[in-house]
Amino acid sequence: MSETAVKTGVSNEIVAEDEAGLRLDRWFKRRFPALALSHLAKICRKGEVRVDGKRVETSTRLAEGQKVRVPPLKLAPPVPAIKRSSPDDARELARLTLYEDADLLVLNKPFGLAVQGGSGMTRHLDMMLESLAKGGSRPVLVHRLDRDTSGVLLVAKNRRAAAELGEAFRSRQAQKIYWALVEGVPKPAQGRVSLYLAKGVGMGNERPIRKPGGTGRDIEKMRVVRHGDADARHSLTYYAIVDKAAPRCAWLSMKPLTGRTHQLRAHAEAIGHPIFGDPKYGRRPEDDVRRRDPLRAMPREIEPKLHLLARRLAIPHPKGGVLDVTAPLPDHMRRSWDFFGFDARQRDPIEDAPNE
Repeated sequence: MSETAVKTGVSNEIVAEDEAGLRLDRWFKRRFPALALSHLAKICRKGEVRVDGKRVETSTRLAEGQKVRVPPLKLAPPVPAIKRSSPDDARELARLTLYEDADLLVLNKPFGLAVQGGSGMTRHLDMMLESLAKGGSRPVLVHRLDRDTSGVLLVAKNRRAAAELGEAFRSRQAQKIYWALVEGVPKPAQGRVSLYLAKGVGMGNERPIRKPGGTGRDIEKMRVVRHGDADARHSLTYYAIVDKAAPRCAWLSMKPLTGRTHQLRAHAEAIGHPIFGDPKYGRRPEDDVRRRDPLRAMPREIEPKLHLLARRLAIPHPKGGVLDVTAPLPDHMRRSWDFFGFDARQRDPIEDAPNE
């Protein structure tokens, strides 16, 4: 941290009326714009941030009148003001738009574009949304996708829509379907993954998700833990094989009923069939697989990018009815589907999976 960094003391802040419904990370971003989100995640994991005296996560929603304990912070020094958005951002967002009305915007997030900022991040969707600001109000993200996950991303255009859509996600009214290309062919062809996950290290009786050849522990990686362990949170996913190219890979449709960090990537690895191209949860260097089991190796024509798509989102619309939006395969996945002869138009068996 620079010697000119701003240092703060402990304080207790009250959530204002116009801050009700904000996620904790968005609240901090408003109050302390120079605070890195990675540092916020760290102090939340350590229990230094409290809301009404209780431990919280960065995704916790705040209510008016709650008291937030803010620990000592080291904030980045002020930097010269820069223009954060441009007409090019607005044009790019228009190109990515799958659906739009007066209350919301649905984007087709491309591979490699971060949703929110982080260390060394110079361009991300949250910043680009500033180009759509009108009258002091700007669209806000309702949920997030990992940087290398493609597909449906929901944005609210006003606070009322943001609150109602956020509540739909929290109450599991939002139905999400993801497509993935996984290594090998899962058995059974349709199944249910129910595990407790936690982030970080030092959680007692944890069972690290397997990654042969890996070194050390990744504090940003979700791990399978036991019920009752510190920070353990239940996660539930239904999956179904849509098609396969045995024994190399399978096209998996996945329906998460909970929304934990990296949930689908961690679940795929936990059942022994990680998502192809996943640098964090992938199990094996491809060249090593070619030497040990050539029949299971992925062809070199398949790009080593994360093959995970937020394919479909169905959610109650704030004005009534149901919003149901589908995203196309990103270019690298479309080329893989073409290579294996998978037909994206065929019926998706995950639609038969339970909603609870």
